[in-house]
Amino acid sequence: MCIVANKFAGVRACTCHDEMTARLSRQHNDTNVLCLSADLLSERVMNRLIEIWLTTDFEAGRHSRRLDKITQLEAENPQRP
Repeated sequence: MCIVANKFAGVRACTCHDEMTARLSRQHNDTNVLCLSADLLSERVMNRLIEIWLTTDFEAGRHSRRLDKITQLEAENPQRP
């Protein structure tokens, strides 16, 4: 699910398995799609990860350079239908 989502311009999807990956995916990568495995995570854990992911802000700063590179790659390699 994450691999396919990231094929679309403007999508920054991540797979999170714990609180740290949920938090860092937002702080460092400004992800906008969260992918969770129902086979690997309990409902309680998934709810906690969603809460963290939704309430964590992007730190910007040095992390913005990475997003700028992604945006540039998307512009240079437009996707064809």
